[in-house]
Amino acid sequence: MIKTFFRIAFLALLVIPIVGIVWSGVVNGANRDVHVLHVEGTIVPAVYNYINRGISQAEESDAICVIELDTPGGLLDSTDKIVGRIMNADVPVVVYVSPRGAWAASAGTFITLSAHIAAMAPGTTIGAAHPVSGGGEEIPEEQMKKITEFSAKWIETIAMERGRNFEEARLAVTESKSFRDDEALESNLIDLRADSLESLISEIDGWEVTLASGQEVTVDTTGYGVVRNEMNGVERFLQVISDPNIAYILLTLATIGLITEVSNPGMIFPGVAGGLSLILAFYSLGVLNAYWGGVFLILLAVGLFVAELFITSHGGLTAGGIAALVAGSLILFSHTYSSPAMEVNRGLIAGVVTAVVCFLIFVIGAIIRGQRRRKATGAEGMIGGVAVAKTPLDPMGTVLAKGELWTAATEGEKVERGEEVLITKVEDLKLWVIKKLKKG
Repeated sequence: MIKTFFRIAFLALLVIPIVGIVWSGVVNGANRDVHVLHVEGTIVPAVYNYINRGISQAEESDAICVIELDTPGGLLDSTDKIVGRIMNADVPVVVYVSPRGAWAASAGTFITLSAHIAAMAPGTTIGAAHPVSGGGEEIPEEQMKKITEFSAKWIETIAMERGRNFEEARLAVTESKSFRDDEALESNLIDLRADSLESLISEIDGWEVTLASGQEVTVDTTGYGVVRNEMNGVERFLQVISDPNIAYILLTLATIGLITEVSNPGMIFPGVAGGLSLILAFYSLGVLNAYWGGVFLILLAVGLFVAELFITSHGGLTAGGIAALVAGSLILFSHTYSSPAMEVNRGLIAGVVTAVVCFLIFVIGAIIRGQRRRKATGAEGMIGGVAVAKTPLDPMGTVLAKGELWTAATEGEKVERGEEVLITKVEDLKLWVIKKLKKG
């Protein structure tokens, strides 16, 4: 019995360390994979969908999620969803402002501060999170005060939740304060600076973070493997067209295409291209919360331009259309409170208006020239045409003109069968012709 006891104890002493090593490898190796997302450009719904998908996949693999961020800002609604997704993630989420020269302005500041671990590459910037009107128009003072106070409280809450300097974070909103990477680290807005992704992953090894569930997790990146999770084609396409300037260009292409089709029925391609551009433009405008008053003004401009093609207004309809187009362009995003990235470039507006005016001048000019051109129909339309002698003309005979046989008389020399003649006049059912001179 005693021998059996010692044998079991001996086996336990051998097995327990082995089990401990294996178990330790399983536990610590859970977070060894690092899923890397790359966000570049404005923050729009497509970016939220991408980040949500990326974090979900990291959660399924029990991996660390690193978001490489470079953004001038974006929409408030999309930012709110991204911040909520990061703060409620079941795995550690690291936001890394990179590469050198990148920035996390406006919406990017909220996203960076919401991370479990916030890092910046040398030469990067964060801040300038004061809300503005997407159209660049003046906002009533009381309304702007409410928006700014809400944004300031929101960023304070995020910073306090992550144990960061909420006072400096508030200044990024109330005073549009910006911070270099070293200033952000000194002000306790971020946790570390890293020269590269590899350096970042190495430095966060051993960091302890607390998840939304209250679980404390120790980051383990020993022997890690990097999994690049890029945007898919649909997400990339939707992000590209979810840009105010692109939406405006699509709306312009739709305008030109539809006007071309109306002025030249049957061309098909301009109408199809214009219709597709209009559908994409409406998607983009809807995503960007465009001011529909601006959209209707632009559509009114299109209606006035089309009316100009059929009604003689001596330029009055065109002038009204240009005024509606300019006004609609300026107020298209005038109520979207987000960042300067979410507005139409004024230079683009000037270029588009100029292009549309030049296009209208060309189309209207072509219509006027066509109206002034003498329209010859019936017998009158045959004068100057070419016919072919079916019999010798000496001086009378028969010719084939426009697929019909006519009695013809030559006004000059004899015409042999098969020779071409020019029609000079028409008398009842008889043509007068002359022999067509041969070139060379």
